[in-house]
Amino acid sequence: MLVPFLIMLREGIEAALIVGIVASYLRVTGRSAWMPAVWCGIILAVGLSFSVFVALHVASAEFPQRTQELFEAVVGLIAVCLLTAMVFWMVRASRSIKAELQHSVDAALASSDHQGLALVGMVFLAVAREGLESAFFLLATFEQNVGYGAPLGAALGLVCAAVFGIALYYGGARLNLRLFFRWTSILIIFVAAGLVATAVRSLHEAGLWNHLQGIAFDISGILPGDSTLGTVLGGLFGYHDTPTHGEVIAYLLYLIPALFLFLMAPTSPSPSKSKAARS
Repeated sequence: MLVPFLIMLREGIEAALIVGIVASYLRVTGRSAWMPAVWCGIILAVGLSFSVFVALHVASAEFPQRTQELFEAVVGLIAVCLLTAMVFWMVRASRSIKAELQHSVDAALASSDHQGLALVGMVFLAVAREGLESAFFLLATFEQNVGYGAPLGAALGLVCAAVFGIALYYGGARLNLRLFFRWTSILIIFVAAGLVATAVRSLHEAGLWNHLQGIAFDISGILPGDSTLGTVLGGLFGYHDTPTHGEVIAYLLYLIPALFLFLMAPTSPSPSKSKAARS
């Protein structure tokens, strides 16, 4: 439940941030009449993301066991790629996302022909990117979790993100986005590393990876995988009490360089530093 909540909270806040910037810019520039086009783009993007999720989830239920394991591995690896791209995109885009979105709105409304369609398309593409990332990650999560916890966590994350978006639009949000995205990005890197290890396990169960299958260590006597804490860590970071050498190597081969590159990436300067630099 916790992982879907955090992921959907972060993805939802990213989408709410984009929509909030666009909506606020339309309001302050006296173009609020175009808000229906913004809502149309949002609805289309959510519909596409939900349709992709449902279609893949339903299709996977019809697969035989080995194909099911292969499907889980592929979806997990796609989720890892999307989550990694999301983390590093936010590092880069956070410095200029507001100006870029405002420029995109101006460009979409600059032409006298098909202005509404251009604005719908701009918002649709921005929100659909977040939605499709969420769809693949949730699919990878739901394949590993049975019950109502994961869907409930995802729904709660979206609700909280929607509340943030409303507060942002009306000027009441005081969340430190730089710190929020930085710490959630670190968490997501660990989550993605767990997905990589889980994908290696699924590939073995599908009969496609039979190397490095010796047990690296056994801590089932200290922290069993089926204990409460073990279950939580398994859902968060892909914890396994008897991982194979291949799973441990895959985990570290992803985690170490990804975490290093993220921590070494330059962060956005604070407002005070920006003012000092301009003066």
